[in-house]
Amino acid sequence: MRERLAGVENLAFVTANHQLAGHGAVGKADIVHAHEAKAVHWACWHHMTRKVPYLLTRRVDTPVREKLINRLCYSRAARRVAISRVIQKTLDDKAWGDVDLIPSAMASLPHSPEKTAAFRRQFSGRFLIGHAGALVDRHKGQRVLLEAARKLANQYPDIHFVFFGHGDDEVALRRESEGMANVTWMGFRENIGDYLAGLDVFAFPSRNEGLGSVLLDVMDLGIPIVASEVGGIPDIVLHEKTGLLVPSGDADALAEALAKLHDSSRLREALSGSARENLAWYSAAAMAESYLVIYKEIDNEARSRLHV
Repeated sequence: MRERLAGVENLAFVTANHQLAGHGAVGKADIVHAHEAKAVHWACWHHMTRKVPYLLTRRVDTPVREKLINRLCYSRAARRVAISRVIQKTLDDKAWGDVDLIPSAMASLPHSPEKTAAFRRQFSGRFLIGHAGALVDRHKGQRVLLEAARKLANQYPDIHFVFFGHGDDEVALRRESEGMANVTWMGFRENIGDYLAGLDVFAFPSRNEGLGSVLLDVMDLGIPIVASEVGGIPDIVLHEKTGLLVPSGDADALAEALAKLHDSSRLREALSGSARENLAWYSAAAMAESYLVIYKEIDNEARSRLHV
């Protein structure tokens, strides 16, 4: 990230790798924005020692632990933001303060038609079902998709499954799929948009998910989706409108939904078309504008207190 953003004006990086580091180096900030647990603790301590207001964005759907430090850090934040309705509810249930809803933005992945065509040629005549994500089954549910691939192998010999990514379970998953002629492990690809654009269907069998922002990029590329009905995914995938939802961990339901999309080009086109129409709220510009409003409100509140 430091390398990619090196040329951006008015942007600097300060190393603050634990709770007591970086408070002096950051200088006089007007607002601190924290995006994960340790950062929330850092921001709270910075507020207590430097009187700098902070906001936090919660990105995972696991409940916040009922600990004194968490109650302190969340309740003292100037604003709390959730990226999906399920996360918003978990925070609302804590009653540590009002919670705004601002979803993550799609990345608007670039893709090369030439590279996409080259990818498709590797699987000529195949109906490609793809998955992209960290190869960590307890989170992303790749084993559910492998089981669906086994169930579809005989009845749908033209369907081929491609998995993108690296992760802790990669070796085990590759071993478990040995002998499955309808599965290919693609590894991590820097230019993932070139590959996602070449899929016929995207499968996302997550077991838990804060939002699943990769789904936004898949929708932006016009690819129909089958995903688990967990976490924040239903915020994005509206069943039978912008994609198909299946119960988490249910390989039979997943296989049935994938077969349904395989059999109906009309359904694929209807879902992908409707999905694209719902992307406006998930643009980078929309997300930035929502946060800008909050930043200005926090700054105005801080200035008002100074003049009291």
